[in-house]
This record gives sequence, C-alpha cells and structure tokens, in this order.
Amino acid sequence: MSGSESKWKTAVRVLIQLVLVVIVLLIAALAFKKMLSMRKPPEKKAAQVSAPLLNAQTVYPGDMQMEIGGFGTVGSKIEVKVVPQVSGVVIDCHDNLVDGGFFKADEWLIVIEQADYELAVESAAAVVARAQVRLDQELAEATVARQEWDQLHPGTEPTSPLVLRRPQISQAKAELKAAEAQLAKAQLNLKRTVISMPFAGRVQAESVDIGQYLMSGQAVATVYGTDVVEIVVPLEDRDLQWFSIPESNSGPSGRSSGHNSTEAVVAASFAGAEHSWEGKVIRTQGRIDPSSRMVNVVVEVPEPFKLSNGRPALVPGMFVEVTIKGRKLKDIIAVPRYAVHNGDEVWVAREDRLNIQRVEIIRNDKEHAYVASGLSSGDIVITSPLDTVTDRMKIQVNVTNPESDLEDRSVERSQR
Repeated sequence: MSGSESKWKTAVRVLIQLVLVVIVLLIAALAFKKMLSMRKPPEKKAAQVSAPLLNAQTVYPGDMQMEIGGFGTVGSKIEVKVVPQVSGVVIDCHDNLVDGGFFKADEWLIVIEQADYELAVESAAAVVARAQVRLDQELAEATVARQEWDQLHPGTEPTSPLVLRRPQISQAKAELKAAEAQLAKAQLNLKRTVISMPFAGRVQAESVDIGQYLMSGQAVATVYGTDVVEIVVPLEDRDLQWFSIPESNSGPSGRSSGHNSTEAVVAASFAGAEHSWEGKVIRTQGRIDPSSRMVNVVVEVPEPFKLSNGRPALVPGMFVEVTIKGRKLKDIIAVPRYAVHNGDEVWVAREDRLNIQRVEIIRNDKEHAYVASGLSSGDIVITSPLDTVTDRMKIQVNVTNPESDLEDRSVERSQR
C-alpha cells in the first residue's frame, strides 16, 4: 500500500469521528432543550417572618399591705451618766458594775463611806432639838406674859408685840425650820452615799472601784435602760404616705398614747442566723437631715433583752433592717419591675399580639411595680426583653401562672 493511500484512509477515519461527535452533540442539545421545555417553574412562596417566643405571666389584682423598709442602728432610749452627788471614798461596788453588767431598778451600785454623813445627821438633829427647846421656852414665856398682862390690864390688848414675845416666838420658829432643813439635807446626803438608778439597765462603761475617792459631780459610769430600745430609720418623705405616725402630744406628758401605732418588724443577722423582733413607730425626729433630705422615723422595740427560742438580745449598736407595716390597698396588681418600660408602660399579650399598655403605677420597690389601673384580672404581661418593639406585633408567649389569690400579700421593702 502506497503512502498516499494510507494518508487518505486516515483522513476518512478522522472525518467520520468528527461527524459522529457532531451528531452526538446535536442529539444532546436537542434532548436538553426538550427537558427544559418540560420543566415546571418553581412555586413562589411568601417569605414568613417568625414570631418571637416570649416569657409572660398572668396577673391578678389583690389586697396588698404596703411595707416600707429601711435600715438603722439600735440605740438606747434612756442613757445616763452615773454621777455621785456627794464626795467620799468608795467602800463597795456592785458585782455587776462592769461593762455589760445588768442591774435592777433602785438596786444599789456604789456605796460611799457614810461615817461623815451620819455624824452630820446627828449634828443637825441636835440643832433641831435645841431649836425646838428654844421655841417651847418662848411659847411658855409668852403664856406667862399673857397671864400677867391680863391681871394688870384686864380687858385690854398690849400695844407692843414684844409684851407677848411674838417676835421671839417667830424667830424661834424660823430657827427651828432652818435646823429641820439642815437635818433633811444631812439625811439626804447620807442617802446619796448609796448610788442607784430608777430603772433596770445595763452598764456601758465604768471607771470606779473600791477605795477610790469620788468628787461630787464626777461621772463614774455610763448606763442605759433595758426596758426599751429605739431605732432611727431614715426614709424618703414620699414613703411617709403609706403609714401612720402617732402625734407626739397625743398622750400624757407629751408622749404618744400608743393607740393606732404602726407596727414594724426589726430583723438582724447574728451568729449566722436571722432573728426578728416586734416594734412600733412612735414618732419622727424634729428635723429633716439637711444633707440627705431624709426623714428620720423612730421605731421602738420593747423588751429587747428578752431571750426567746435562741433569739439573742437586741443590743444597742446592732445594725438592723426595719420593715414598717403600712396601709392596706385594694385591687392592686404587682408586676415585675423589669416588665415596666418607659416608666409607665407594660407589654400585654392579646391574641398572639403584643400590645403596649399604659398603666398607673403607685409605687416601685426593688422587685415589683404596683399597678392601680391600666391592667385587668387575667391579663398576660410579657416579662422578656426585646430590642425592637412595635404595637400589635406578632408574638408567641410562654405563660406562667403565679398564685392568683393575692389576699394580704405584702409589698416588698422599698429600696433607696
């Protein structure tokens, strides 16, 4: 086979292969076109906006007692310095005359040497006796003078008071009264050698011991009464509207009579446990604090040193929390404070829609806001936060249902 014939055959094979490739491509193109013509267009669906899932709670109205809270330090209502009124050497001290010691009312605490004062009493008594004798003598002489005058001048009165010794009698009476006063003073000084307090109390500090010479007017101890303690609680003036304060002159001697007193609970942590005491509001102090503009309310706690069920004494100096039980309000709804927006708005869920509801809030505390109007029983208040909110927006809610019976529910302590 010649070379030219071989080349021709090769060219024919290449041509046949090219024709076959073109045929295959045409068939594929026709098939693809046919498939495109038979394909259905994709269905158009409206974009769905997912509703956010929010936490919410059902609210109900109830009668609530306002409770106003504050903090203060326990202080003694009666605190005095023990000051002797006479001078002398201390010959005896009560065993409880030590820091922290207790004593009873009218129980002796200090005894000053009495010998000098006993002698003073005896001396004054002798002066009284002499004055009494002189008065008796003058009276007797006046009787004799009257008899002599009547014998010499019957039916007449002497022109001079000296005749019947009236000036002498007056002088004798005056001297007797002065002597009796000196005796009373001497007896009083003798009584003052025994120092006591007219109330039951506790020693806060002392600086006296047996053998020490005391000067009259020298303070030797500080004591306070244990029958009652007081706590000064600073409150904002707006808190005073929720409870009653007794008038300072409603009882005898300018003290409160105790009627219609506002109750209070005093709580303190001591030795790792919480304890409480019952007290009452008795007055406000005479001025508003010029720096803080707070009103100081005084709460009184009786029998602070009475031990009960492991409860310790309510000792002056303890820092305590005070809850004042104020007025009871009807049909009030409590909502979480974080559920209030812009000061007077809450979000209410109705028919899977968020509704912005304006409300009247009468009081806020640390955890709750108290709504007087704007919400109804059974309303669902949204408690979850949202960055962007529009009225009537679509939502989903996860509802919790707290206690619906709010009778006598107490309002949480106000926070400053």
